[in-house]
Amino acid sequence: MAGRVLVWILFALMPLALTACGGGQKAHILLNEAAGPIADSQVSGRHSIFVATTRAAAANKAEVFDGDRSPDLSLVKVDVTVPRAHRIGALERPRRGKYDPSRYFTATAVTAYDEKNFEQALRADMARHGGRALVFIHGFNTRFDDAVYRMTQLVQDAQYPGTPVLFSWASAGRVTDYVYDNNSAHAARDRLEATLRMLVRAGAKRVDIIAHSMGNWVTMEALRQLAITDDRDLDGRLGDVLLASPDIDVDVFKSQMRRYGKPNRPFVIMLSRDDRALQLSSLIAGNRPRVGDYANAGELAQLGVTVVDASAAESGGGLNHSKFADNPVIVQLLGARLRDDALDASQVQLTDNIGQLTTGIGNAVTSAVSLIITTPLRVVT
Repeated sequence: MAGRVLVWILFALMPLALTACGGGQKAHILLNEAAGPIADSQVSGRHSIFVATTRAAAANKAEVFDGDRSPDLSLVKVDVTVPRAHRIGALERPRRGKYDPSRYFTATAVTAYDEKNFEQALRADMARHGGRALVFIHGFNTRFDDAVYRMTQLVQDAQYPGTPVLFSWASAGRVTDYVYDNNSAHAARDRLEATLRMLVRAGAKRVDIIAHSMGNWVTMEALRQLAITDDRDLDGRLGDVLLASPDIDVDVFKSQMRRYGKPNRPFVIMLSRDDRALQLSSLIAGNRPRVGDYANAGELAQLGVTVVDASAAESGGGLNHSKFADNPVIVQLLGARLRDDALDASQVQLTDNIGQLTTGIGNAVTSAVSLIITTPLRVVT
């Protein structure tokens, strides 16, 4: 009986193989030689993505990194262009045919660094961008190219003014490797902690964090470890922390937050009770609820976090698992929040600001997104 249940779960998970947290590409090539020189008229943006990764180097050099684990932390910078045809919330990737940078996200160069030179490059880039850095930690079933392009789309659509830093842990990028990915996440937490400390050494004045899906587990463990060393806010540099669709057992998350303590600047949890990916994750975990689709927002808010329930919001994907990035209004709201320079905003100020932002965006909000925001102090619709 147990064997038949496992087979059923695997068949139920198969639709996630191309659509869960990654971009759904069959060939995970990052560097495409066919792209050639790209004119400004073909693109709507150019970004340099700094990357710290626990992945091993790929045998195919165009893939750059694969899903195997490395004991070392590799450090690179990837230059990426955003296509002229880009729509906010979309992640335009080629599936077949001739590569066209005016239609698709395109990586144009990868530069490798040792730790000293990586810190120097970070310092110079952050100095040009007001000392700001945004760290993105991807989720389950995500190949390296998918992670790079999602980070680029986030920075482009949110209009983030600082330095983008991708922390890419060794996800196999296969839907059947949930346990492997979970163990890779465990193995990566020390490296994420080291990456956050590196940013501070490189002169960061503010470090914002966005984590998605299983990447939230890596993030919460790294933050918990910072708290254990009495440096939970990175010497006052920690800015916004957005936990999007957290694939974490609710009881585990409560334990992590109790050890971390109530944040000075409330973490923001974005959940959705129609998240099909987390429903399947819960099934694998013995029907234990995940934070990202938990029904009791008030219970989570008591931990000192702000909960944004996006259950009624539209999604760009059928799994409703990436609304933070693929809903055009939500990703712009996120960007407006990240561009707020204040590091001492109270919970009341946070909900007031979000209300002002939704009003400022205009009528598109009413048709595209409906949010319920819960803090320890009040609920805002």
